[in-house]
Amino acid sequence: MSDLVIVESPAKAKTIQKYLGPGYEVIASMGHIRDLPKSKLGVDTENDFKPQYTDMKGKEDVIKELKKYAKKCSKVYLATDPDREGEAISWHIAQLLNLNMDENNRVAFNEITKSGVSSGMSTPHKIDIDLVNAQQARRILDRLVGYKLSPFLWKKVKRGLSAGRVQSVAVRLVVDRENEIRKFIPKEYWSIDAKFLAPSSKKMFSASLVTVDGKKLEIPNQAEADGLLDRLRNAEYTVKSVRKRVTKKQPAPPFITSTLQQEASRRMGFSAKRTMKAAQELYEGVDIQGMGAVGLITYMRTDSLRISDEAKTAAAQYIESVYGKDYLPPEPRVFKSQKNAQDAHEAIRPSMPDITPERVKASLSSDQFKLYKLVWERFIASQMANALLDTVSVDIEADGCIMRASGYSVKFDGFTVLYVESTDSEEESKKVLPPLEVNDSVKLKSIDGNQHFTQPPARYTEATLIKALEENGIGRPSTYAPTITTIISRLYVEHEGKQLKPTNLGEVTTELMKEHFQNIVDAKFTAKMESDLDEVEQGEKDWVNALKDFYGDFEATLSKAEEAMEGKRVKVPDEETDVVCELCGRNMVIKFSKYGKFLACPGFPECKNTKKIVQETVGLCPLCGKKIIQKKSKKGRSFYGCEGYPDCNFMTWNLPVEEKCPNCGSTLFQKGGKSGRLICEKPDCGYVKELK
Repeated sequence: MSDLVIVESPAKAKTIQKYLGPGYEVIASMGHIRDLPKSKLGVDTENDFKPQYTDMKGKEDVIKELKKYAKKCSKVYLATDPDREGEAISWHIAQLLNLNMDENNRVAFNEITKSGVSSGMSTPHKIDIDLVNAQQARRILDRLVGYKLSPFLWKKVKRGLSAGRVQSVAVRLVVDRENEIRKFIPKEYWSIDAKFLAPSSKKMFSASLVTVDGKKLEIPNQAEADGLLDRLRNAEYTVKSVRKRVTKKQPAPPFITSTLQQEASRRMGFSAKRTMKAAQELYEGVDIQGMGAVGLITYMRTDSLRISDEAKTAAAQYIESVYGKDYLPPEPRVFKSQKNAQDAHEAIRPSMPDITPERVKASLSSDQFKLYKLVWERFIASQMANALLDTVSVDIEADGCIMRASGYSVKFDGFTVLYVESTDSEEESKKVLPPLEVNDSVKLKSIDGNQHFTQPPARYTEATLIKALEENGIGRPSTYAPTITTIISRLYVEHEGKQLKPTNLGEVTTELMKEHFQNIVDAKFTAKMESDLDEVEQGEKDWVNALKDFYGDFEATLSKAEEAMEGKRVKVPDEETDVVCELCGRNMVIKFSKYGKFLACPGFPECKNTKKIVQETVGLCPLCGKKIIQKKSKKGRSFYGCEGYPDCNFMTWNLPVEEKCPNCGSTLFQKGGKSGRLICEKPDCGYVKELK
């Protein structure tokens, strides 16, 4: 008789079956098989929050198969994902199959490789009931908030709304940021920027005014800027000091869940959901030409920066063979995880560092390749030597004023030969300065005053919202992607380009929640609940007591809110547009349906006119000259097509830009992001311009 190994997905089952070989049957549960019922609360709040689990609808055939295989196999191993959700799935399967809870039948794989599977199978253990209780507590907590609070929102705002413990705080962060932007008052300030000629090389360089008469520079208006310009135009400029030093630049640590989602968003425009889908596929296993099914990365839900010694050794061997010994640090790097990290798994890394992205490119989808390349390069770079920069800072004196020029040159590229972390803000790169010595006289070529205004805080992007959730202790690695997906799908938040903007519904709901359910939308309170769940997981707190601590206050708050809002209802204002209804002359408003936004006449029911929202672009169709409009594919991806469809069938995934083709005058299209290229899509033109 064979042994049975139960995992969550068919892809993972296929990869593990390859490594275990004969003597094992590996089948998939297809995720959870039991859950709280959808039609009712399913939690007995009077009896220690006892959950009423039921078999999930649509899983009847899966459950039959699990029972059939369990009967004919000699031993059952539970190999679901190595986290809270995975532990809970194993626990539910064990109960369904009447397995002995005291038996060592739980195995965990941090990586789906031959060694990873062998290691997991050789060290089976009991189901971790603390992990199960932590998942139960989270599930019940979210059910209590959702099923008790959502009906309140239906009655007071709009039917069909949902409230969630983590999602409500995430929406509040977006709403609060929008309010900060609205209240922001720009403040004027000026800078004085000059260009000089170096005395020996005659090369030009730039410098900016930093102090005046020994005081830090503050120029509030044009009058003061003009006064300083008059003072400096005819002054003599002398190099007062030259400070040179070698600066070390360290590589970024390997990815954890949040940083992977952030970097994939910044660098490739991936949503958190898209990132985690590709990461899950890479972890579970992909058919690689000549190798079969291979799990290419380690487990992708982690907050730990820990790396195994074996992986460090493999990385060092690769670095030395490709780049040489100079590119290895004196000692293997050790990165410290954050204080609240659970540290259950390693950082996200390639499971076999010697498998380069190019080696497997032909076997991967576009998303899989991009993400694997990102994970692989980040990990290898994290084990490389520092980059060394020769930095120079030059102070130039003129009539009691100091102008400062800064620059650097690369002395040793180190890890940057492979990978440099991207940032949320565009930083102006410093230039290499020409040779300058103390007491050199430099010639002023131009000097100008430049007006600036302080800028409001930027709206969140998916990347910066994930960063804020992590910094505030809200949610955990497994919750970032579903939280953002939920607040967008529930129409509380919408994308405006890459930025996240609250909808009117999101703002109204958040204000109501802030007024009546302060704790639910309070970041510190939510972070405290996350800490309590961590304590349950570590066996330091009873899960029932954790729920009691929350539910008593929550129930009282809900009763007060019901009383305060008796007979009241909050209206969500419609967003008015400049599109005029051709039937009655009113300005149409934006409405939402399960299919997305559309335009509707505010005169409903007298006027029932509706129409699609058309988002025009700056481009013109290269085939017929009509406007190009932005559209959405069935999967929600943006593409661009001619407004004359179906008479003209032009479409492209590339973004139309204002720049015109110098050869034929047609609209150019940006392909491959900021570092890609501009191309002309007019037939037979072929113009291409590389972007740098």
